[in-house]
Amino acid sequence: MSFIRTEDRDGVRVITLDNPPVNSLSFALSGELVPIVEAADKDDSVKAVVFVGANGIFSAGADVNDFSTEPTPETRTIRDVIATVERSNKIFVAAIQKNALGGGLELSLACDYRVATADTKVGLPEIKLGLLPGAGGTQRLPRLIGAQDALDMMLKGKNVKAADAKEKGILDEVVDSADALLDAALALALRQAKGDTGGGKRRISRRKVELGKGITAQAAPFIVSQAHKMVPAEDAGGFAAHKLIDAVEAAFELPFDFGIAREARLFEELARSAPSFALRHVFFAERELAKIPGLGDAKPHDIKRAGVIGAGTMGTGIAITFAQAGIPVAVIDSNADAVEKARQTVFGMFMYQVQKGRMTQEEAWKLGQSIQFTDDYNELADADVVIEAVFESMDVKKQVFAKLDAIVKPEGILASNTSTLDIDEMASVTKRPDKFVGLHFFVPANIMPLLEIVRGKDTSAQTLATAFKLGKALRKTAVLSTNAFGFIGNRMVFDYAKAAGALAEEGISPMRIDRVAKKFGFPMGPFAMGDLSGIDVAWHIAKARPDVAKGRTDVIDRLVEMKRLGQKTMAGYFKYDKSVGKGREPIADPEIEALFAEEAKKHGVAPREVSDEEILQRLVFALINRGAYLLEEGVALRPGDIDIVYIFGYGFPPHHGGPMWYADEVGVKHVYDKVVEFGWEPAPLLKKIAEANGTFAALKQGELVNA
Repeated sequence: MSFIRTEDRDGVRVITLDNPPVNSLSFALSGELVPIVEAADKDDSVKAVVFVGANGIFSAGADVNDFSTEPTPETRTIRDVIATVERSNKIFVAAIQKNALGGGLELSLACDYRVATADTKVGLPEIKLGLLPGAGGTQRLPRLIGAQDALDMMLKGKNVKAADAKEKGILDEVVDSADALLDAALALALRQAKGDTGGGKRRISRRKVELGKGITAQAAPFIVSQAHKMVPAEDAGGFAAHKLIDAVEAAFELPFDFGIAREARLFEELARSAPSFALRHVFFAERELAKIPGLGDAKPHDIKRAGVIGAGTMGTGIAITFAQAGIPVAVIDSNADAVEKARQTVFGMFMYQVQKGRMTQEEAWKLGQSIQFTDDYNELADADVVIEAVFESMDVKKQVFAKLDAIVKPEGILASNTSTLDIDEMASVTKRPDKFVGLHFFVPANIMPLLEIVRGKDTSAQTLATAFKLGKALRKTAVLSTNAFGFIGNRMVFDYAKAAGALAEEGISPMRIDRVAKKFGFPMGPFAMGDLSGIDVAWHIAKARPDVAKGRTDVIDRLVEMKRLGQKTMAGYFKYDKSVGKGREPIADPEIEALFAEEAKKHGVAPREVSDEEILQRLVFALINRGAYLLEEGVALRPGDIDIVYIFGYGFPPHHGGPMWYADEVGVKHVYDKVVEFGWEPAPLLKKIAEANGTFAALKQGELVNA
């Protein structure tokens, strides 16, 4: 297969990158491209070269699979392509459409000029994979826009729109349409090749690095020091960030060739690091999510109108999510106070976006108008999907769905936002169980990226395909779960919470337990999370399913009796004060530590010394063990699906790859031995993998493959 096409036009050689779908700059493409660039350089009839991408895109960068491939002496990479461009005295122009990301932008930076369409975004997002730009990006971008701006762009991995990129000096010209792009690039190439405008050859590599506007060279050590202080510690997710800062420091400390060599060395170090392996696992796991066995060629429905039952926090968030996706939505609620509060939330959310410059007032007004609040169920007759977001009671939900089934058009999908309850039981009151599905959003629904799609026993392939299409339209990361109590995320979190409660019963303060979890990389610890979600919510679940959610003692019952329900009552496992972190910062409360001690004594739980290492193991290994059960039971399809749920929904640190990847990282046998030592019932799958000295990553369609 050929990845490159060439065409000569008026003395300009047009080189087209054609590696669908995103023109990744793979080893194979680079191997083909190097001799083509060399040939253009040697051809006297060629005055200039224009790089352009096929498939409506320039290039999204390197092939991530290549990062785990050991190159041979014959292997050619994008570095070799860029080195060939750098040596040539011909004029090179990058004609950029849609995206120039990672290696795609680095290739364009090796060119003398860059022209792009108005809808283009450029960026160096390697940090998101635990890497740094490894094809000259850390050396050329600082020389082009200044070290401070370049470092900010690379550390955040953010994409820059064409207009902003031109203002920064990354782009030379911006054209309105893709149709005008190649002509503009050809015209620029010919002008510069003839020397008509005096620009001629412009190698970024020969420029001097400026630190930033108004910053003198003497400030360089201070800027570097401050940059290192502003990113997480190396062992807390900041390993790549510190190496990136080191690479940019080399750009203004060393000659270009030496800086490039240091960049390459730092890149190779990162490419073989545990955090990068974990982040690349997350990258690939996310791309596997929609590959659902049995879905076949099911054609999804279009979702043009939606409905939401309930104007509470969750229902309002879901409605905002639909509005932001351009889908009109009707919210049904008969509680006037709840509706008024929801209206204020919607107005406040969109005005905030206006204040941040993310949308105009006209756009905000239009989005706000796309959400209709009413108490009339008949407004949902033509809805393509209706999502129930009422109180977590099976009886209440069944009443809602029986009513909806009689009103919503026959082809309309009915969905529940339940976080734990049986969707098959809800579907049983309808005449359309094949069009019934769980759509479990996370709070706040308009911000949290995760969506659990729950498949009932009768959910059709078409309904499931529609749910995944809807998830994409809503810009959610959708993960499939089968119908089981708590699905994937919450079923695992019950074990996590019980492990935390058991530690507190043994005399470990909730504040210390949370501190260990946060040091590992969670945004908050298990007790702060319990306070945020509401202790009364956990209490109701524990009452309904004590076998799953009830701990050894009655602490949670006591807290509910004391009306300590979490942040909403300014007291739960912790105290809260509006003068401290706007009432969201946990404050240790000796009264709660005494309560745990009292309940522990009553139930015969003796205090003991526990290390921080054991605290972390009991929290995380509880997740892993339950995850193994869910894989064996078929609740979760793949280990990577569980990892995505926990990273996107519960804040598991991405640089550890998710619970199941972390098990492989520390050794499944080690996890199994500790699970036994803690007195828990190990999942049979966990035991099987441990005894085979295998890994979760090696699981293929339920079959164990030895590591």
